[in-house]
Amino acid sequence: MSYTALYRKFRPDNFDEVKGQDAIVTTLRNQVKTDRTGHAYLFCGTRGTGKTTMAKILAKAVNCGQQNEGNPCNECAVCRAINAGNSMNVIEIDAASNNGVDNIREIVDEVKYSPTEGRYKVYIIDEVHMLSTGAFNALLKTLEEPPGYAMFILATTEVQKIPITILSRCQRYDFKRITVECIVERLSDLMGREGLSAEDKALRYIARMADGAMRDALSLLDQCIAFYPEKTLGYEEVLEVLGNVDVEVFARLLRYICSGDVSSCIGLLDEIILAGRELVQFTVDFTWYLRNLLLLKVSGEMEDLLEVSTDQLSLLKHEAEVAESETLMRYIRIFSELSNRVKYAAQKRVLIEVALIKLCRPQMETDYNSLVERVRLLEKQLEEGDFTQKKQPGKNEEGAKPKQEPEPPPEVLSAAMTEDMQKIAAKWGEILQKLPQMLRVVLIGARPSPGAGNQLLLVFDHEIDKHLIDSGRHLEEIKKVVETVIGKAIEVQAVCARTEGSEGRNYLDLTKIAKKIPVEYVDE
Repeated sequence: MSYTALYRKFRPDNFDEVKGQDAIVTTLRNQVKTDRTGHAYLFCGTRGTGKTTMAKILAKAVNCGQQNEGNPCNECAVCRAINAGNSMNVIEIDAASNNGVDNIREIVDEVKYSPTEGRYKVYIIDEVHMLSTGAFNALLKTLEEPPGYAMFILATTEVQKIPITILSRCQRYDFKRITVECIVERLSDLMGREGLSAEDKALRYIARMADGAMRDALSLLDQCIAFYPEKTLGYEEVLEVLGNVDVEVFARLLRYICSGDVSSCIGLLDEIILAGRELVQFTVDFTWYLRNLLLLKVSGEMEDLLEVSTDQLSLLKHEAEVAESETLMRYIRIFSELSNRVKYAAQKRVLIEVALIKLCRPQMETDYNSLVERVRLLEKQLEEGDFTQKKQPGKNEEGAKPKQEPEPPPEVLSAAMTEDMQKIAAKWGEILQKLPQMLRVVLIGARPSPGAGNQLLLVFDHEIDKHLIDSGRHLEEIKKVVETVIGKAIEVQAVCARTEGSEGRNYLDLTKIAKKIPVEYVDE
């Protein structure tokens, strides 16, 4: 037998199995129990929230002769026929492909005949907003005064397109988006019934990507299971399958934007594209990431609204201290506008690159938010005592291009550059990869530099980053990882280049020195 997709295999067949629509379930069950069902219903809401499923359950419930507390039994002949899709009393119509006047006139002619079995003849019209004006008019009279055995259930995702004359003749039920917690609970239950296992973090990410649609969540889960059928489904696997970007990458991107490093932003975007990530989803996810930061920045009581893991929450709290609220609001505005445009753009990458340049260079824009950002940067320079004018690269004081000068000779290693420091310089990338996520992101803004003797200095430009590394066990963690990579015991210390006593000191950057100085071996 061929494989059945999860959303079809586990489609609810009674009111008890419908998740996330408790108010609607209770109302319809009570109507069935008390025999007070209406003749016309309108189910509206976003995709995958259970509109068509609820319509079929209601059709079974009103025709089932052995219903229990309003629930269909799913065992009698009527229920089995409806489940199999061959019942003559339940007619399901796709209005997207049957939207003409003639299609509706056929329904009007057929409704005159009473049901062959059961009590009601139920017409389920899906995507009813696709009907033409003439078709709506043809349906109007029958919908207003149908035979006592007829019931119409209309389903739509765009209720604003339904004529008011149709709306006034129906009982309207708005299906809300299903919460992440409800979707995760359902996915976890189905994984257990399938004999599979998955990390809670992975299921939660799938639930958030479904955007309130249970059907979408089951389809995404099906896709991830197919890629990793014989192992526990983890968070990293879900990211790889769905082509989405991790929070750590967003944290790096935000660091580059805040420091105005355009080249690093474009380079990171290139890495994201080469990794096969979907650019439309990238813009949406980054906007969501900025929103989370803004909520944490505005109030510390917003943690319950952030659907992230504990590790990610600690990372978000730290990143929220880096950017100002007004800055985050400007970033969100630019990326929100970008997400609307990039969906239909032929050159998605170009639009995203332009947006990143706007974020890094507020002086390129003249709107109010950009002017506020420029004032903030000027205030920051005044607070730090930086009164020098930044010259544009490639130009002298008069604005003209300077004469071509010979390149300066490569830097020479100082006497403090021991063999251990050279190993650290060569393997700094490997050291970062072995560190926990939060430390890895914070160390993006650090420069590894040789200290006195066999000491490694982590040089930060911001006191808040230094304080985070200084506090707790973080220095010890970094020390252990460095010792594991180079095989030697060293001392690690965090310093801030802008604090009193450190200003004016030239800290060597091991990563840059390692790129400039080739390692040569001489045979003696």
